[in-house]
Amino acid sequence: MRKAIAALLLGTVSMTAVAAAEPGKDWIAKSNTYTQKLLDIDIKHAPEQGSGEGLSKYDTLISDPRISDDLAQRKELTAALAGIKAKAAKETDPNIQQDVAILQKAFDLRFRKQDFALAHEVTFRNASQEIFQGLRVLLDDQVAAERRPAAVERLKKYVGAEKGFTPFAELLKQRTLAQIAKPGVFYPSKGEVETELGRNANYVSGIADLFKKYGIKGWEQPYEQLKTQLADYDAWVRQTILPKARTDFRLPPEQYAMAFENYGIDIPPAQIADMAHKAFVQYQAEMAPIAAQIAKEKGFPDPDYRAVIKELKKQQITGDAILPFFEHRLHEIETIIQDKGIVTLPSRPAIIRLATAAETAQVPAPHMTPPPFLHNTGQRGEFVLPLNIPAADGGAADKYDDFTYDAVSWTLTAHEARPGHELQFDSMVEHGVSLARALYAFNSTNAEGWGLYSEYIMQPYEPAEGQLLTIQLRLLRAARAILDPELQSGKVTEEQAYRMLENDVVLSHAFAKEEVERFTFRAPGQANSYFYGYTRLLDLRKETEAALGAKFDQKKFHDFILGQGLLPPDLMRKAVIESFIPSLK
Repeated sequence: MRKAIAALLLGTVSMTAVAAAEPGKDWIAKSNTYTQKLLDIDIKHAPEQGSGEGLSKYDTLISDPRISDDLAQRKELTAALAGIKAKAAKETDPNIQQDVAILQKAFDLRFRKQDFALAHEVTFRNASQEIFQGLRVLLDDQVAAERRPAAVERLKKYVGAEKGFTPFAELLKQRTLAQIAKPGVFYPSKGEVETELGRNANYVSGIADLFKKYGIKGWEQPYEQLKTQLADYDAWVRQTILPKARTDFRLPPEQYAMAFENYGIDIPPAQIADMAHKAFVQYQAEMAPIAAQIAKEKGFPDPDYRAVIKELKKQQITGDAILPFFEHRLHEIETIIQDKGIVTLPSRPAIIRLATAAETAQVPAPHMTPPPFLHNTGQRGEFVLPLNIPAADGGAADKYDDFTYDAVSWTLTAHEARPGHELQFDSMVEHGVSLARALYAFNSTNAEGWGLYSEYIMQPYEPAEGQLLTIQLRLLRAARAILDPELQSGKVTEEQAYRMLENDVVLSHAFAKEEVERFTFRAPGQANSYFYGYTRLLDLRKETEAALGAKFDQKKFHDFILGQGLLPPDLMRKAVIESFIPSLK
């Protein structure tokens, strides 16, 4: 949700989204009655997310970005939580108790983050990006055609053309001015503001492209108003915020610690950086003999892994060949999964598509767009591939060469599609997990840990080129867990980060730019979650194998992990130790 749940996810809400519980999961319905009280409040204050979850009654509504709405929402949530806590105290099922604890923990953190922001921050809210996303959830191939015209009414409310509505951009100005008036507040980083403003043309043009794509009528006049309002808002940001923006991107330590907690990392930044430094050296050592083997077989002049990867990148797949190639690679992976008994696969196909320029400006990296969890009528997750990163100065876009060649397609498809995120998210819809675990337990550690672990379990069955790139992207995740905390601590500079990413990890400049933006202003702290979640999940597998010996079955283990939903590592380990291991013994 906009103010609560992760950026990936997210009246009375229909309960048909997370599928009917499987036998032995009758407790889910009871748990969901508690979570539903909080969801009703969250979606009332963020109707765009209600649309994204498939709830058509929210399609013509928009959120209120004023601080007063934040405080009203918090008051409602606090009262609901108190009621839930009192009623749930009588519950005896440990699963329900665990879900209530998940809810309490999630909202405790949310309120602490909100308190910090209101007391200390002048936050940059990007009107172009927020309005694009609010319309994008309706203008989509998987949204029913009869729902899409509601985007026009939503657009009119964004521009203040409907009675009782003030332009959304104007409300954002008011919010910012209220924060500026507080003593001792700090401003966003200059790099963040300049970069976002420089790419906003992609959102503005992307909105028009969406209305045209679906043949929606009546959008042109309010869209012209919107363009003027967004241009004025950006000019206001340049005049009001940019001159006082921080030249130092680093977050205050208290805020960075909350970011770690938000992303599911429960160890200090220095500790994870130390772990990652050791892993980085280990992964480089693992890459050396594989690279030498490939160089010998293909006649490459230099056996160093850096040189070999650069040679492999030269064989780029382009244009109309990209999607069929990745779809074929996915079928190859699925065959391996079935033949080797790795995890249970659904009968339906996965979805892979290319990103638009506006989507790439919003998420400039390969990613999985999750399906709706609340009211799913057949929608599925999508593996989305960006092919360039829009320039911040209006110039030519930086080109990736990291995602569209044969060797890398193995691990990229395993992470984002199967057995990775696509299977992870869609299985929650199909097999049924509680709403608390599908939505409020979510963090990057439990989601991205599975994605990176999925790369690991597929590696032994890939050709040498695929194995090399699988370890290269594992090397990248270790680099993230080094650079994110060390940039924030001042131990390394942005220039040093670029050198490591481009020279030692062998990323394109576009990919390295996306990474440095992630570390410095897009999502400081988040990049550590891949390495940390993978490490925790790999340790759990080793512990389970040691406990079960010959009785260990990887397919059953993986099905069990997916069946738990998005549990944090500690709760996942508890479930494995107390339920999975005894069931096989």
